[in-house]
Amino acid sequence: MSSKIISHYFSQLSPTQKAQFDALKDLYEEWNAQINVISRKDIEELYLRHVLHSLGIARIINFKEGADILDVGTGGGFPGIPLAILFPKTKFLLVDSIGKKIKVVQAIADALGLQNVKVEHSRAEQIDQKFDFVVSRAVTRLKPFYQWVSKKFKKENNHSLNNGILYLKGGDLTEELKEAKKKYTLYELKDYFKEDFFETKKVLYIPAHK
Repeated sequence: MSSKIISHYFSQLSPTQKAQFDALKDLYEEWNAQINVISRKDIEELYLRHVLHSLGIARIINFKEGADILDVGTGGGFPGIPLAILFPKTKFLLVDSIGKKIKVVQAIADALGLQNVKVEHSRAEQIDQKFDFVVSRAVTRLKPFYQWVSKKFKKENNHSLNNGILYLKGGDLTEELKEAKKKYTLYELKDYFKEDFFETKKVLYIPAHK
């Protein structure tokens, strides 16, 4: 599947953004051959399973110019890199505790010329900064994840949603949500994307402050 699926759903892309999305496949194939950050079977479905999936968050919210977004456990750069392409005036900090993955993310951000991305080899708990939103893709169960990031939010809200967590998740979340005991909203990605892959995929929004 090609990058055309991105411009199908996001029709306002600039020529620069289109070129950046187009470049992702070759960059990830090149780096994945050296350091395995995406499963071999998934690399062929990069635009569907990784790029478009990451951009599910952009169906829920438009990040504003100057906003600060933290991507926790970014792995190979998801959802942070696709979101940073889509929102070039928003600032993204991508962190992961695995150094070799961060090396790949830094190289890809550099190759794409993403001036709005910073990359850090760190755990979420060690980041000493405040953010509008924390994004992530199924790093762990919600309860421990919330504990990692709960004190990292700015007080002032400037978006259509109050500051908080936007977590890409799949499957049945009933037990996990019960365990976390947090106010939440679930957005079903099948309502935004027609591909079968999104049938069970969701964006889980947890506001930071009651």
